[in-house]
Amino acid sequence: MTPIAPHITAFLRERLPLQRGASVHTCESYAYTFQLLLTFAGQQLHLRPSALCLEHLDATLVMAFLAHLEAERGNSPSTRNTRLAAIKSFWRFLEYRVPALLEHSRRVLAIPTKKTDVPLVTHLSMPEMHAILEAPNVQTRAGIRDRAMLHLGFAAGLRVSELVTLPRTAVTFSPTPAVQVRGKGRRERALPLWKQTAEDLRAWFAVRGDLAVPELFLSTHSRAMTRVGFTHVLRKYVDIAAQTCPTLGGKHVTPHVLRHTCAMMILQATGELRKVSLWLGHADMQTTEIYLRADPTDKLAALEAVMPPALRRGHFTVPDKLIALLHGE
Repeated sequence: MTPIAPHITAFLRERLPLQRGASVHTCESYAYTFQLLLTFAGQQLHLRPSALCLEHLDATLVMAFLAHLEAERGNSPSTRNTRLAAIKSFWRFLEYRVPALLEHSRRVLAIPTKKTDVPLVTHLSMPEMHAILEAPNVQTRAGIRDRAMLHLGFAAGLRVSELVTLPRTAVTFSPTPAVQVRGKGRRERALPLWKQTAEDLRAWFAVRGDLAVPELFLSTHSRAMTRVGFTHVLRKYVDIAAQTCPTLGGKHVTPHVLRHTCAMMILQATGELRKVSLWLGHADMQTTEIYLRADPTDKLAALEAVMPPALRRGHFTVPDKLIALLHGE
């Protein structure tokens, strides 16, 4: 039996961050996957996680774990597929470290991903977005920070991970206000800023102070803002904005909805999918096509350009004599 601990350690501390150059977020996601998997395996096999061996993590146990995620934890098929991708990556890593377990590896790698629905993206209207940006009280330090944070996240179409890890040196105001973002896959992109967005950022720089923390946005304890912290801030202002913009009531507005809203705004303003892709930092144009499905503008133009067929109106005739008798005919 092969102890699992040394290989998990090598995978999470060497393979992902050093050899593959994976982001901190990816490493944390993979680590959480194995936390869930080892906890589940320990319960199923009545062993402490530290006593588990690689041979225990066979295809049968992995499939049971995936079923547990959906049935017991209520995870979506896409989350289930994400967990499976992490497990497969680990077994591909083991193929060269432990060749004796090649058959185990092939069986795990043969587990198929589950097909998932691709719903339309959720986005906000401009009046709804305006109400959220107007919600912070800019007479306070926290309100100035929150306005700048929400405005930049929306205007630049940032992922929440990009926003909370953005260093203060990434924002420049001359010659043109711009922000340099290091996004998914370590791809960098430079984005110009609206005049109002730049003004909100200048106001935040004025009250932020020269703290040694490199991140641009800080919590009330002068530490880097977290994903959970930003999500909490957004939910607070959505609730406030809903008092003046009733259409926000009942809407589930996540940080990614701000990104979708930015994408839809750019698409409707330019009509060019390539510009949306460049703005969001997508590696593949196919990823950006989800916004075409959500935008009815082009579909309305197509509908207006086509002459619908002129059909004569039909008249239903009762086909049965008994039914006709009941109708009094």
